Amino acid sequence: MSRASAIARAQAYFDDGAFLADLTRRVAIPSSSQEPARAAALAAYLADEIAPVLKKLGFGCRILDNPNGPPVLVAERIESPDFVTALVYGHGDTIAGQDDRWRKGLSPWRVTVEGDRIYGRGTADNKGQHSVNIGSLAAVIAERGALGFNCKILLEMAEELGSVGLRELCAKHRDGLLKADLLIASDGPRLAAGTPTVFLGARGGFPIDLTVTLREGAHHSGNWGGLIANAAIVLAQALATITDARGAIRVPEWRPKLPQSVRDALAGLEVDGGDDGPTIDRDWGEPDLTPAERVFGWNSFEILAFTAGTPDQPVNAIPGSARAHCQLRYVVGTDVADIIPALRRHLDRHGFRQVEARAGRGSHFYASRIDPADPWVAWTKLSLQRTAGKPPAILPNFGGSLPNDIFTDVLNLKTIWVPHSYAGCSQHAPDEHLLTPIAREGLGLMAGLFWDLGDADLKQPAH
Repeated sequence: MSRASAIARAQAYFDDGAFLADLTRRVAIPSSSQEPARAAALAAYLADEIAPVLKKLGFGCRILDNPNGPPVLVAERIESPDFVTALVYGHGDTIAGQDDRWRKGLSPWRVTVEGDRIYGRGTADNKGQHSVNIGSLAAVIAERGALGFNCKILLEMAEELGSVGLRELCAKHRDGLLKADLLIASDGPRLAAGTPTVFLGARGGFPIDLTVTLREGAHHSGNWGGLIANAAIVLAQALATITDARGAIRVPEWRPKLPQSVRDALAGLEVDGGDDGPTIDRDWGEPDLTPAERVFGWNSFEILAFTAGTPDQPVNAIPGSARAHCQLRYVVGTDVADIIPALRRHLDRHGFRQVEARAGRGSHFYASRIDPADPWVAWTKLSLQRTAGKPPAILPNFGGSLPNDIFTDVLNLKTIWVPHSYAGCSQHAPDEHLLTPIAREGLGLMAGLFWDLGDADLKQPAH
């Protein structure tokens, strides 16, 4: 019975094909939360796939009704009231399959292995990642005969909808079913494919809709060009005031402070999206920041869609209206309540009172992170370094958005995220895939982490 043997068990689970078999079964369940017709698949993923696996590991399982969305699975294995309690989070829902956009020979709901890539919807986000963690827990239980800590597992099916209902469920059960000391979870990408990574929170994602409505309908450009305002030009000019020509934000209230502790954590880190990822534009974004600081420590404004006239069938007509769907990715320290008012003041100062600015539809995640100096961060770093033979990258938060704020603010947990994917995985796109080297290494890293969490001789932070 040893740590090394637990890691070997976890990696043997990968090597003998059992991990791939489990993931193949899970990907075949078309659990897209963005398609109402898939509601039955969301419930089946929890009840028919995940719950039976966890019950075999000695977890008691409950599937909770979610009044605002799909059900949520909570499993718990309580070994001693004196042990630390970890909450392990994941999500079993995916975005839409986008079936007709995948490369020939690939399908979103069928696993295909090519070289070191496992293709299929959810392989990276998030079925593959929580499968790594469940497999690692199983390896520790098999080797030690117990975990040595208390473990609760929360698996939701609405993360791709903004985790609707999760905040309310966590508030309801924070003093009982979901009471824990820290969160250990896996989602999002590593800093680079070959770099074990820990991140401590997430940027928020705030949707913004900008519209210009000058008149009903469109008017012939030959008869009216130069006489009436063009809504698309007005909106384009307004958008151009929000950033400069290189995308650096010009709305003063949207420019956050960059704490020294965050700078220190990001010093020397290089962002790498892999061979298939886009090349980083070194001359884009805030000029005085490194690429790592721009994506992990700063805010970014993006135009995601812009519509005016009839783009697919252009005609010689001046559009009377135009709209843009935008997004502000923001870090801790940004006043969420002032995002739209600050934009309104900015547009007014630049003479664009006819541009309407409002929050986009749907729920969104808020920015949150724990202090990089928290003792649990140092503890995690040592555990992962012990397994990998090299220190992991520590990110204050990752660039995307997750329901981390629910865990920090509602459940009052320290949050540790250990991702098992990389930025070039085609997450939220056709041809999504999981890299086999990361999955195998992740099984070893998490088995070591869970082993250390249950090691009575290894001192843990106070809980």
